[in-house]
Amino acid sequence: MHSKDAGPAKGTLYVVATPIGNLRDLSFRALDVLAAVEVVAAEDTRVTARLLSHYNLSKRLVALHEHNERRATETVVGFLEAGKSVALVSDAGTPAISDPGAQLVAEARRRGYPVVPVPGANAALCALSAAGVGGGPFLFYGFLPSRPKARREALTALRELNFPIVFYEAPHRIVDSVRAIGETLGESRRITLAKELTKVHEAFVEGAPQDIVAWLETDPARQRGEFVIIVHARAPGDELAATFDATSLLAALIDELPASRAAAVVAKLTGADRQALFTQATAMKRARK
Repeated sequence: MHSKDAGPAKGTLYVVATPIGNLRDLSFRALDVLAAVEVVAAEDTRVTARLLSHYNLSKRLVALHEHNERRATETVVGFLEAGKSVALVSDAGTPAISDPGAQLVAEARRRGYPVVPVPGANAALCALSAAGVGGGPFLFYGFLPSRPKARREALTALRELNFPIVFYEAPHRIVDSVRAIGETLGESRRITLAKELTKVHEAFVEGAPQDIVAWLETDPARQRGEFVIIVHARAPGDELAATFDATSLLAALIDELPASRAAAVVAKLTGADRQALFTQATAMKRARK
C-alpha cells in the first residue's frame, strides 16, 4: 500500500488537474505537488510553463501529447525508475480523460509505481453542475468524430439513451456538431451549450438544437472558444416524438433515398410539410458530400 497523504513520495506519478480557464482554480494541494515534484509531464510544455511561471515555479518539463505518447511514456517511466516523482498535467482540466495520459498511467500501474490523483477542475462536471439537468446518471462522451459520416454513426448509437450526454467540441466544428445532434437525436432533445467555462466570456445557452445553431450563426464571435454540449434527457411523454422526429427520420433516409422520396416518406409518417422537408433533405445531402 502507498500513502496518498502529505508531500510526494519518490517514484510516484501524480495525475494533477489544472485550471480550465481561471488560474485561481488551481487547488492548494495541486500547487504543493507541482512545487515538490522533480519532473512535469505536460501536454503542451509552453502552456504548462506559463502556469508554473504564474506561481514562480521552475521545473523540468517533458512533452507528452497524442503524437508522442508511447515514446514519452517510456521517458517518464525512466524518471520513476530513477526514483523521481512526476506530475502529469494537461493543458486544462483533468489529464487522461479527453486528453493524453491514460497510456502513461496504465504503464506506471503495470510496473508497480503508485499513481495518485490530485483532483480539480473538469469542464464536463463544471458544465453539468450549472446546467440543471438533474442528479441522475449521465454519459460523458468527449469529442465526437470529426468526419460527418463517423459523427452521424456515433450519434445514432446513442439514440436510445434517455439521460444527459456530455460532449466536448472545438470551435471550427461546433455548428456542424450541434446540427448533427438535432438531425440524429432529434430536435425535441434540448441542449445546454456551455462556452468558455470559468473565463471572462463564459456563457450558457439552452434550447432546441436548431435554436442553438441559430444563436451561434447570428454572431461568428460566438463560435470562438471551447465548448461543452449537454444533450438533455427526453422530456416526460416525449418518447413518441423521439421515435417519429421528422428531422431524425429524414437524416436516416437521405443516404438511401433521393431527397424527394425521403421527404415524401417522412411527410407521410409525421405529417410534416413535404416541401419544407424536401428543402431540408436537399441541404442535408449537400452537407454530406
